[in-house]
Amino acid sequence: MAAVEDRSQLLEQMQTLTPQKIVQELDKYIVGQHEAKRAVAIALRNRWRRQQVRGGLREEITPNNIILIGPTGVGKTEIARRLAKLTGAPFVKVEATRFTEVGYVGRDVESMVRELVEAAVSLVRAEKMAEVRHEARKAAEQRLLDLLVPPPRAPGLAFSTAGIEEFGEHRTARTRVYQQLQSGELDDQLIEIDIQADPVSFIPFVTSAQLTEELGDHMRDLLRQLMPRHTRKRKLKISEARTILEQEEASKLIDMDAVVQEALFRAENLGIIFIDEIDKIASPGGTRYGPDVSREGVQRDLLPIVEGATVRTKYGPVRTDHVLFIAAGAFHTSKPSDLIPELQGRFPIRVELHSLTEEDFVRILTQPENALTKQYQALLATEGIQLEFTEDAVREIAATAARVNQNVANIGARRLQTVLSTVLADLLFAAPDKVEPTVVRVDTEYVRSRISTIVDNTDLSRFIL
Repeated sequence: MAAVEDRSQLLEQMQTLTPQKIVQELDKYIVGQHEAKRAVAIALRNRWRRQQVRGGLREEITPNNIILIGPTGVGKTEIARRLAKLTGAPFVKVEATRFTEVGYVGRDVESMVRELVEAAVSLVRAEKMAEVRHEARKAAEQRLLDLLVPPPRAPGLAFSTAGIEEFGEHRTARTRVYQQLQSGELDDQLIEIDIQADPVSFIPFVTSAQLTEELGDHMRDLLRQLMPRHTRKRKLKISEARTILEQEEASKLIDMDAVVQEALFRAENLGIIFIDEIDKIASPGGTRYGPDVSREGVQRDLLPIVEGATVRTKYGPVRTDHVLFIAAGAFHTSKPSDLIPELQGRFPIRVELHSLTEEDFVRILTQPENALTKQYQALLATEGIQLEFTEDAVREIAATAARVNQNVANIGARRLQTVLSTVLADLLFAAPDKVEPTVVRVDTEYVRSRISTIVDNTDLSRFIL
């Protein structure tokens, strides 16, 4: 029943995310690429629409998988990652190059589905633990209180006046210590507690190098059930012990069967798998010999997963019919048509992301909530230094990044991180020791004095910028 209520709340939350609102949220972190944002916003809204369809038609509605085509550093991965955060949907990012054809040494494509289920279980478990955090905190503080001041024994029937007074004093002491625990007065005091240890983690022969991934998971679960629980003593500060005990108490309060049931539903109906570097498994020019044979084998292994298959996981079977797959690739030496035709048909939506311009770099440095300039300002503020960027300095950094991208290699917005870290390297190094001046103003001259020599020397730029 609780799972149904959580599901209804999740769908109500998704209902408020219209495509326009989704694009607005993505605009807070990603500059440009409006077409890609529109495509993923529509795909996300269709997830909610499908859940509102009644009858057998709901099962027939499958997601429109998307291929994002564009050079590195233009926001392909960030779009998918922010999309998953918006909805609370299980999300996993995998590299297509790490998979090998069945029969080769390497990971099989089904592992991405198992990772998605693990992500879903972790997501739902965290939500459930947050719901019982208050009760778990009270139980943890009670355990700490019992360690600091053990509970008194009742005086019983044959008792004396002295016994009653001693009993009352003990209760008063427990009340006083409990109040100190709640107020945080005892947070720095050391205490010894018993922590549950996982016996399986100490068994050397259960490793993924010697067993298949799926068999290894099942063996670990079986050993956990067969082997007794062990505890080990640790001496910690009360503030640290409280956190550990809270986790243990919260784990006792949640129903893992309900967590798994809800996680499987989310993985099957709301899950998003982002397959990066899919162009690396395409055969340029449609060649089918040499190492390209293995590439085509990976594509054929991917096909049933994307098309819809049942994958066995340690939590139960999972169908991939309604999982949303978003693939991305630069396609420098190949093109989407180099993928096998069957796999092309499973990604009906293709969106091209454009290379970033100098003006885009200026916006990236200033507009997003997590802009690089804001990050460095926050980092140096911890040293008591107020960092200021002039508008001309921002434009100079953007122009430098665009010029190096053009002359050396186009790595998109990632070039900004390289340029900006080079500009601020001296300040970041000297900040802890040199507190004067407390206000540092970065202008055009400041930027040029630190990178002009590197930028002018193309050979040097290849190694530093």
